[in-house]
Amino acid sequence: MGGCFSKPKPVEVKIEVVIPEKERSKEEMSPNGKASPLIYKVNGTARHYHLEDHPIASNPYHNLKDVVEASVCHVKDLENGQMREVDLGCGKALLIKESGEFHAVGHKCPHYGAPLVKGVLSKGRVRCPWHGACFNIGTGDIEDFPGLDSLPRFQVKIEKEKVYIRASKQALQTQRRTKVMAKCISLSNYNLSSTNVLIIGAGAAGLVCAETLRQEGFSDRIVMCTMDRHLPYDRPKLSKSMDSHPEQITLRPKDFFCTYDIEVLTEMQVAAVDVKSKIAVFKDGFKMEYNKLLIATGNTPKTLSCKGKEMENVFNIRTPEDANRVVKLATSKNVVIVGASFLGMEVAAYLAERAHSVSLVELEHVPFKKFFGERVGRAVMKMFENNRVKFYMQTEVSELREQEGKLKEVVLKSGKVLRADVCVVGVGAVPATGFLKQSGINIDSKGFIVVNKGQELNPMTLVVAFHLTIFCEMLRFWEHYQECLGPSWASGGVQTPDLDALALSCSGVMMQTNIPGVFAAGDAVTFPLALRNNKKVNVPHWQMAHMHGRIAALNMLAHGTEISTVPYLWTAMFGKSIRYAGHGEGFDDVVIQGDLDELKFVAFYTKSDEVVAVASMNYDPIVSKVAEVLAAGRTIRKRDVETGDMSWLTGKGS
Repeated sequence: MGGCFSKPKPVEVKIEVVIPEKERSKEEMSPNGKASPLIYKVNGTARHYHLEDHPIASNPYHNLKDVVEASVCHVKDLENGQMREVDLGCGKALLIKESGEFHAVGHKCPHYGAPLVKGVLSKGRVRCPWHGACFNIGTGDIEDFPGLDSLPRFQVKIEKEKVYIRASKQALQTQRRTKVMAKCISLSNYNLSSTNVLIIGAGAAGLVCAETLRQEGFSDRIVMCTMDRHLPYDRPKLSKSMDSHPEQITLRPKDFFCTYDIEVLTEMQVAAVDVKSKIAVFKDGFKMEYNKLLIATGNTPKTLSCKGKEMENVFNIRTPEDANRVVKLATSKNVVIVGASFLGMEVAAYLAERAHSVSLVELEHVPFKKFFGERVGRAVMKMFENNRVKFYMQTEVSELREQEGKLKEVVLKSGKVLRADVCVVGVGAVPATGFLKQSGINIDSKGFIVVNKGQELNPMTLVVAFHLTIFCEMLRFWEHYQECLGPSWASGGVQTPDLDALALSCSGVMMQTNIPGVFAAGDAVTFPLALRNNKKVNVPHWQMAHMHGRIAALNMLAHGTEISTVPYLWTAMFGKSIRYAGHGEGFDDVVIQGDLDELKFVAFYTKSDEVVAVASMNYDPIVSKVAEVLAAGRTIRKRDVETGDMSWLTGKGS
């Protein structure tokens, strides 16, 4: 069993008000700091009550030797809505002017280091030009994903019409800030087999959920479990950077999980969930009781159904070890990739310069046709062919042949026989939800977990729920006190309702399943997408998994937060990236501006008269601009993009 448990100790009964580490003295407050949430702690259960929406930030200038201050420009050098990278001597900052006020934050996106000055500024936040992460310009906090960390925020002052920035030298170097987090203060209240929050799955959704809980001051036990042998890692790199070792792509180091008391059980598979008893049963027979549950198990790759599918050197890429082994075996050898999926195409691109030959087998006549459309698909296909990738389209694999136990040939239904030392299968995936079939959790016909649609909340409901919850916790404390006094004092059991679950059930908060207290997130989920009139969709992409995890965590704490995001994804091939925002499923036309042959284009996907998605190559930051327009709730009409006049997108993208 992976992970690190604390030894069970006698139960302690405590009622206390816990102020998170965020709560500092006024000297440590940022200029815009506001009160932190209070966490009412009763017998190991955290109840949150937010006095203000904005947490207090700790002072980044404890050590004056770490501080640098410099004049960076004249007040008239920037117009409203402009951004500029400025050099403070020991590092750069992003200076922003909006609504007559100056702000300064880190200049690189903490995700992959994109220059934010090339991003999109809109209504108090800046969006990354590469992958769409969004940051509040006033606080530096991350507001949309991907990525885990926020931007450092620097002090700005105006003197004699000059703009000065005061910054931490360390922050200028790291260009990232991890939010202040709580720790678990009540492990002594638990034995090995019980936790307050259990997270099944340790991908982006699970990790962001755990971190969000700690950022919000949650100070009870959190346990994550995963079938993987590694701590959470950057899964998209398995096909984009295949020779990366696990320690190179880990999202957080081991000491991070120890510091913030986020326990990770590796190589642990949940076999069943009993939602009535609130118990997860593991494959090895171990059982764990939970209070709140997040299911973020992701997908399981489909396998081939032909003869020889089980032989050596046939891979589904699920782990860093899989990716590393494929690279090693493919070097100067013959590779066959089955499926022109994102994974299949990225693997083909990565191996093209390393392998002797790369052949790609696909049932459709053009790669990415259903996602990017035929014209974009053909342009991408041509790029691959120019890089020595051979396509075998409109056919399937009928047999894998071996020699001395190892793969030798791939036989196609068309009759073609391909030499193959390695075969990578990328024919899609199915949700990893088989263990939930008898659980009572709502699963649709395709195996996806169905989560609920957010509805308008009555603020008074949340206020009443909060006060009733505190009252019920006092009753539970009294019950436990009676038990301690002995049988003659026992009341026979005070039954109190789960008011958190009641509040969420009444409000219909997003990312909760049909079972109160059970949430789901990530690739295994269908959810209502506001962008498409709350149509139930599955968006199996990295950015969306992050957002799901955050929303699930906030609603575990009864915040009543609905999901509000524009799907954003990217794929990387031969040093070029296609960026995509929106949800184009079911598009009926594609309007293309630019030059497909030169691979410099933007494609707008329309359904009826409305633009529902956009893709681009070598056209930054157009996709991030469109994402900001869609995020603002604006409708983009087909006629707006047909003329080629992009003036409607200039400026702030809103």
